[in-house]
Amino acid sequence: MFRSFFPNPRLFFTAALCWVAVVMVAWYTIGTNLQSAFSLGPWLGIPATEANPDPFFSSDKVWLYQYVLMSGYLFCIPWYWIGGNRRWYWWSVVGSVTIIEVVYFNVQISAWLNDWYGEFYNLIQSALTTPGSVTLDQFLGEIWTVAYVLIPNITVLVLNAFFIAHYLFRWRRAMTFFYQSHWQHLRHIEGASQRIQEDTQRLANIVEGLTVSLVASVMTLIVFLPLLWELSSNITELPFFGAVNGSLVWVALVSSAFGTVLLAAVGWKLPGLEFDNQRVEAAFRKELVYGEDHGERAEPVTVRQLFINMQHNYFRLYRHYLYFNIARYAYLQGSNFVPLIAMGPSIVAGALTLGLFQQVSNAFGQVEDSFKFLASSWTTIISLISVFKRLRAFEANIPPNAIAANDYDDPIFLEELAAPRTSDAVPQQPAQF
Repeated sequence: MFRSFFPNPRLFFTAALCWVAVVMVAWYTIGTNLQSAFSLGPWLGIPATEANPDPFFSSDKVWLYQYVLMSGYLFCIPWYWIGGNRRWYWWSVVGSVTIIEVVYFNVQISAWLNDWYGEFYNLIQSALTTPGSVTLDQFLGEIWTVAYVLIPNITVLVLNAFFIAHYLFRWRRAMTFFYQSHWQHLRHIEGASQRIQEDTQRLANIVEGLTVSLVASVMTLIVFLPLLWELSSNITELPFFGAVNGSLVWVALVSSAFGTVLLAAVGWKLPGLEFDNQRVEAAFRKELVYGEDHGERAEPVTVRQLFINMQHNYFRLYRHYLYFNIARYAYLQGSNFVPLIAMGPSIVAGALTLGLFQQVSNAFGQVEDSFKFLASSWTTIISLISVFKRLRAFEANIPPNAIAANDYDDPIFLEELAAPRTSDAVPQQPAQF
């Protein structure tokens, strides 16, 4: 699944985590010294003014963005020679880093927007409570400011989505021909064609989606946790608990932890049921495929039994999803009211302006959504576990030391294509897992 596309996956992903730790330690220990030596901030940064005291591209922020870019692409360099998978280096290594870099900068945009919303809603409150205190030029000026940031950001996100689509197809292509180069060992397995044609695509899509979401959640926590802690100083007290330092951070943590444990507890059976579902689907489809070319196959009695097996599994899956979805939707809907309840005493005491309320609500939402990543993604994780189990069982039939291809023009795959094939008789009864 992974070694067809990434260079030495165990080493690569372990090294990536270690590199992130090293980069973060360096930032907080010797970052200032590095800034004085390497920063482009003095040349590219926008100086602060009274009207714009914290520009998006200040000198310090230019250095932060530069440091993130440098750290990411410096990590890529040695992998051109390490790991033995140079064929997909630009997509698997450089492409992965590029996607993560875009996610990081999008989180930075979200943090800037959080500040902008606070100022903008305070402006609206002033205009509504004191007519004539805000001019139309001031109002439109704020709109134009956010447009200058969002237009290039939207452009980058569109291009990144286009890039990710190609990235996923390349990964699927690598997996497909990795398995095809071992076709003689795999072709007798029930659902072999489905695993190569469908499961490789699903795995790439799900892993990419979950990984990007996880990275975005971690980066959001890094950016928004300090902000929410600071904003919590405006919350006078919590219901039932009174004044608490960093109150909203603790509320977000407890709320998301409760949801994660709840959904994990009620959904622990679902991955196995999804796996069984793919098995009966594959058996049914395979019999129909045989029936296209062989008149003695796909007979009514056989098809009827295969469909009954599939129906039984689906109905069992539906029953388990019933109580899972009750817990899931109840939690997700209920969690929307948590910040309102937490801020209730401060709201009724008039301790918050409209702009500050919006700023706190948005920061709380960002932090809570990041904390409850597992809870929000549980159904996707269930699908991933099912696909992963299927492909792992598939790969168990490949000899441990077999040489594999990873593309359609790989000489190993072409040699396999040219090798004489054995012709097996079509089985008269549908094969079972």
